Amino acid sequence: MKVAIMGAGAVGCYYGGMLARAGHEVVLIARPQHVQTIEATGLRLETQSFDEQIKVSASTDPSAVQGADLVLFCVKSTDTQSAALAMKPSLAKSALVLSLQNGVENADTLRSLLEQEVAAAVVYVATEMAGPGHVRHHGRGELVIEPTSHGANLAATFAAAGVPVETSDNVRGALWAKLILNCAYNALSAITQLPYGRLVRGEGVEAVMRDVMEECFAVATAEGVKLPDDVALAIRRIAETMPGQSSSTAQDLARGKRSEIDHLNGLIVRCGDALGIPVPANRVLHALVRLIEDKQQQG
Repeated sequence: MKVAIMGAGAVGCYYGGMLARAGHEVVLIARPQHVQTIEATGLRLETQSFDEQIKVSASTDPSAVQGADLVLFCVKSTDTQSAALAMKPSLAKSALVLSLQNGVENADTLRSLLEQEVAAAVVYVATEMAGPGHVRHHGRGELVIEPTSHGANLAATFAAAGVPVETSDNVRGALWAKLILNCAYNALSAITQLPYGRLVRGEGVEAVMRDVMEECFAVATAEGVKLPDDVALAIRRIAETMPGQSSSTAQDLARGKRSEIDHLNGLIVRCGDALGIPVPANRVLHALVRLIEDKQQQG
């Protein structure tokens, strides 16, 4: 299978590397610093069980999606529209575009822009870019995917590459569950620059996270979302299963980059306002992260 990774950051490089390691033809569409290193020495994929240099193609040009059977769409939610339009002229009509993104709106945005089949996936993986062309995997790696025309073949492809896949008719509920997890952890981790294990031990943090989640649950219920069972318990356990992981929002702020906060706590604020549901905890976290971002941008 020919696979293109549109937006090959930590998530895209991990899944692209795993598929390339399994023998698929993979091209990573990434930033110049990563592309230069990958072209010179390959992608370094450092996981809990192996540390290897993986031979893959790399490009800065969205047209590199040309001929791909599968496109893993991994750009930040803030870049969904621009990245989709950039790759659109080069996409094969038969390509499957799989959205591996945070947030709950991206697949619908892609469907409005592309003629190709689009499916949403929920990503449960702890990764970071440890340097140019070097992705470090801290844990997990499973995907929950909407049913697609590729069906069992897609699941088998990922499974053979060491990526567990579950197909679900309620990916919307799973995406919202992931959104609530991100709302509970990401901003707090970003503001404090602490990993999850240390974060949750802070005074008053458990109560703040509980307030955030309760607001999210209220909004999800009003939106008619069917959440999986025991979401709150699963969210609390993240700190136990990935204690050393910092949020993607924390990683963005540490690098002086704009985060996806408008599509996380910010989305809950917009939905809460539209529905008349008070969301003060989410509003404060969203405002604080935006203030930090604005300060960094202004120097």
